[in-house]
Amino acid sequence: MIARLRQLCRRLAVSGPATATDPPARPENAAAECARLGRQGEEAAARLLADKGFAILARNWRQGKLELDIICRDGETLVFVEVKSRRDGSLARPDEAMTPRKRRTLVRAAQAWLAATEAWSSPCRFDVVTVTAYGPNSLHLEHIPHAFALDDAGTAVDCGHAAWQPW
Repeated sequence: MIARLRQLCRRLAVSGPATATDPPARPENAAAECARLGRQGEEAAARLLADKGFAILARNWRQGKLELDIICRDGETLVFVEVKSRRDGSLARPDEAMTPRKRRTLVRAAQAWLAATEAWSSPCRFDVVTVTAYGPNSLHLEHIPHAFALDDAGTAVDCGHAAWQPW
């Protein structure tokens, strides 16, 4: 039966039946749409933080493969903010994307930023802003201060910079 199905597929000039390991088909512009939602979410998150009185220091800071979405200051505390955006009806909530691996990557990126700016003496924390899109112009944002601690990130970091610093 499978041989006949494959033969029929060859006649119809298709590659064969999809297997369980094949990724689901996505429209060609799906990646562009995800990138647009991500940019829209980061812009809205930056406005939300600025409205709360945070001073935005940098956005989309990169060093190699490391990236920080938003770096800001809340009083004397440096805040590294990760923005997670999803459409309403997605299989997972935006905050569920903060896996232990992602947390470790954020810690490494924060260390790189602190080294690049020589800001090791500043107290720091990690926040998350979740963005849920309910339509083209309807976003719901939630700011989660102190979203995770270094123990939650599952990584050992250099502790020699300041006694009261979370590193």
